[in-house]
Amino acid sequence: MKKKRRVFTKEFKAEAVRLANESGKGIGEIAHDLGLWGTVLRRWVEQARIDGGQGPAGALTSEERAELTRLRRENRTLQLEREILKKAAAFFAKESR
Repeated sequence: MKKKRRVFTKEFKAEAVRLANESGKGIGEIAHDLGLWGTVLRRWVEQARIDGGQGPAGALTSEERAELTRLRRENRTLQLEREILKKAAAFFAKESR
């Protein structure tokens, strides 16, 4: 049975990042206290740095990641629609002969 993926609010993530940045404790310890994996909290901290303009060159902000996901989904839909139209055109061209 597949384990259900947990979803965290923006507020929870922001508070966890704040704790990681200000508490003086290690990320692993804070993650354990919050019931998270250390890699999850590290990813949140890194993404917060990127969103704050302190990330490496070319790193995507959260907004840019969301837009990229939306555009990829839209692209997939448009490709499927195009394939359906191609097949329909071929079918009707064959029928009209």
